[in-house]
Amino acid sequence: MATTAISGLTRNTKRHLSFLVFMAISSLVFYRTLSALVTYSLHDESSSHIVLIPAIAFFLIYLERERIFSITRTNLTSGILLVISGLILYGVAIRNSSLQEGNWALSATALALILVWSGGFLACYGFVALRAAAFPLLFLLLMVPLPDVLLDRIIYALQAGSTEIAYLIFQAVGTPVSRDGFLLAVPGVTIEVAKECSSIRSSIALLITCLLAAHLYLRTGWKILLFVVLGILLSVVKNGIRIATLTLLSIHVDPGFLTGRLHRQGGFVFFLVALLILWPIFLWLEKSDKPANPANSAI
Repeated sequence: MATTAISGLTRNTKRHLSFLVFMAISSLVFYRTLSALVTYSLHDESSSHIVLIPAIAFFLIYLERERIFSITRTNLTSGILLVISGLILYGVAIRNSSLQEGNWALSATALALILVWSGGFLACYGFVALRAAAFPLLFLLLMVPLPDVLLDRIIYALQAGSTEIAYLIFQAVGTPVSRDGFLLAVPGVTIEVAKECSSIRSSIALLITCLLAAHLYLRTGWKILLFVVLGILLSVVKNGIRIATLTLLSIHVDPGFLTGRLHRQGGFVFFLVALLILWPIFLWLEKSDKPANPANSAI
């Protein structure tokens, strides 16, 4: 087994070097796009994850290298066609003035970069390896910033869902509450679930965590889908819990909770709460995914 793995790695050395050179050249060609993505990621809370996505994706490829690179074949024709399609998309994006508004141009050029990288991967390693590396390569799509119109709709959905959950929690604990859109009025205070309260950053972090956990530890398709969907739903629930908790603390303990440190930096606390809720579900799904008799399964 070890000899086979070493032999495979040695056989693919030239392919790895070719792909690294290709990545370096394509990164220089797309320098403006990469620079814009880094700047956007550092200044927009909905996209703070972007700078981490390539590192995670290529680490996954490294982690699963024996499986991904077990069968490799050069496929220049298909790879070059995919690279050309990415370059065409890039050219259209930077020349089409109608794409400059609403972040469409940056989204398109980021997608073009992923097509180029995927084309280089296909050219160096072939279709079998491309299929084996499907998750890490598709994971790169998370580095594509959403156009403003789509991002606004997602934030609106998070606002609406969070408001509804908070409203239900107030009713469940017996706190008088009235609702008007994104305004919740409870005794002594009226709060607005604004865009800044949508918790988009921690929701994306929870989605990424669920995707990685499902890919690494679950095998059955419907269980992977179920876990990811539960993570998406829980991102709304945990934000509703956050809003209700801060409001109740401001009513019964200290009004400063609505403007204090827990309000400004407490997203991580409620992110951990969401993970604790998901943990037993994940353990159950993982345990039920394992064969009842590993010895028989191996045979």
